Amino acid sequence: MKIGRRIKNLRLKKGLTQEELGERTDLTKGYISQIERDLSSPSIETFFDILEVLGCTPREFFDDEEREQKVVYGEEDRTEFVDEERGYRVQWLVPESNENEMEPILLTLEKGGSFKEFEPSLADTCAYVLKGRIKVSLGGRIYHAKAGETIYYQASEEHQISNDADGPAELLLVATDSYL
Repeated sequence: MKIGRRIKNLRLKKGLTQEELGERTDLTKGYISQIERDLSSPSIETFFDILEVLGCTPREFFDDEEREQKVVYGEEDRTEFVDEERGYRVQWLVPESNENEMEPILLTLEKGGSFKEFEPSLADTCAYVLKGRIKVSLGGRIYHAKAGETIYYQASEEHQISNDADGPAELLLVATDSYL
């Protein structure tokens, strides 16, 4: 079995460079590169050290079932939070998405409801309004979007999404940087 590609995939999922993995395992960047390209085979001890740093057990590494990626998520996978005082409901569409690059949610805002206010960050936010109308406060500017429209912004200023229309609003929102 060629293990190099699997090690590389685990390293990338952990967000490590070859150099960082090498530093944490007392190996050189060049040796990590050779292992990942299946040009060199690590000793059992070195292999276990690499797996430990990558947060993977040997069983998980060799278990084909563990490698299958979940791609389709249904209602049973969702988690929900309701803030009745502020008038919003959040449904996380993908379990543990706060650990990923993107965090998709379904946000429902009651009439007059406001989602929490966020501090400036490096995140990008994209939302498609499914129902109603929303207001986006971004820094000192106000933007509106209605059903069928998309908003997209870099969250480099304080920002908040709210509903200032007569009825409920619903939007599919995807943010990078997991700050929801």
